Amino acid sequence: MPRELPQDHFCPWREEAEEFKAEVSRIGGEVDALKGQLAALQRHVFGRRAEKLPTVAAELRGDADSTAARAEAAKQKRRERASRKAEEAPAREIRHAVPTEERHCPACGGEDMKPLGKGRASVLYEYVPARFEKQVHVQEVLACACGRGVVTAPPPARVVDRGEYGPGFIAHVVTSKCADAMPLHRLAQRVERSGVPMSRSTLTDLFHQAASVLLPLSQHLLQCIAAADVVWADETPLRVLDVKKTRLGYLWTFLTQNEAGEWLIGYRFSMGRASRTPKEVLGGTSGALVVDAYTGYNAVTLPQGRVRVGCWAHCRRRFFDALATAPEARHAMDLILELYRVEAQARGADVVRTAAHRALRQLHSAPVLARLHVWLEEQTPRHPPNTTASGVGRRGSGRRRAGREGPHCIGRHPPHS
Repeated sequence: MPRELPQDHFCPWREEAEEFKAEVSRIGGEVDALKGQLAALQRHVFGRRAEKLPTVAAELRGDADSTAARAEAAKQKRRERASRKAEEAPAREIRHAVPTEERHCPACGGEDMKPLGKGRASVLYEYVPARFEKQVHVQEVLACACGRGVVTAPPPARVVDRGEYGPGFIAHVVTSKCADAMPLHRLAQRVERSGVPMSRSTLTDLFHQAASVLLPLSQHLLQCIAAADVVWADETPLRVLDVKKTRLGYLWTFLTQNEAGEWLIGYRFSMGRASRTPKEVLGGTSGALVVDAYTGYNAVTLPQGRVRVGCWAHCRRRFFDALATAPEARHAMDLILELYRVEAQARGADVVRTAAHRALRQLHSAPVLARLHVWLEEQTPRHPPNTTASGVGRRGSGRRRAGREGPHCIGRHPPHS
């Protein structure tokens, strides 16, 4: 029989074995982290920065492979094409008459010719160059017979007092700069070719004047967005010209959707990324705020502010990054795809943001979220912290997104991402 060792017995080799096991576990975690970083770096350098897996939209289209679904998709495509045709440029009919020398029958030579139907029609798209015009406004002046009173017609409305450029001209400058990305110096050259003396400094002044005039409208738009129950927000870094160098500024985007399904988008620019801008726009409001994990939004979400809502697109991307070292992350991506299927079903039934939409989520999305929560709990002890694969079982982000934040942010990015 083996001899029992006293309780106070000390074995140095056992302590060394435990230390060695802990060191191996630590090194294994570092190796997994390096593998994940290497896979992400390879995708960044040698592949596309976006996910190489099919997008959510592509995977949803792959579900509808039945004949009826394909027929419905083709029908919808024809409708969209017809609506685009209805929005085409205005049409002008140009009649082409048969020349006089050809107004005779090629068979009998008779000249008693009559129109045959409406004629042969064909379509030709042509460009009619835009033009500027110099308007000379003459105000009528009336004098009374008594010789003591004079009446003058009111002057034309101007964007700026004593300004020489009308609202249509200024709107053209803003549209060319913002919508068409036309540099002002190049726009000045185009305007001059059209017969209007112009310099870049003048266009810059007009652009700033337009911003000043539209400031009340911009402020009202941001107020309408801030009053909404659900608001999306994001900030985009932009390089701003400075003396002999460039500085980094940020364009903050705030958007929401009204009851008619129309998107309201407002912008604010700042030279910093601090919480000052979201606090100025959304401070003191309540509802849900769909943002990423940037702490700059804490000023309007903590402690009694808006409910911070996560984004399933960001969450899905984290699981994709973990695939290199944790292939089981694909299961989470499949569950997230099921959530998107529910949203696609709501859009197809035209019940988005209605009681029927909520009932659909409670019936189908809630069980999927419960399954995701259970799966995350099972994966948590299997992946060491501070590794790429730790996102597979991390309770801090995964369970929170799958809980109260998830259902609000399905399809978070309405025009992009």
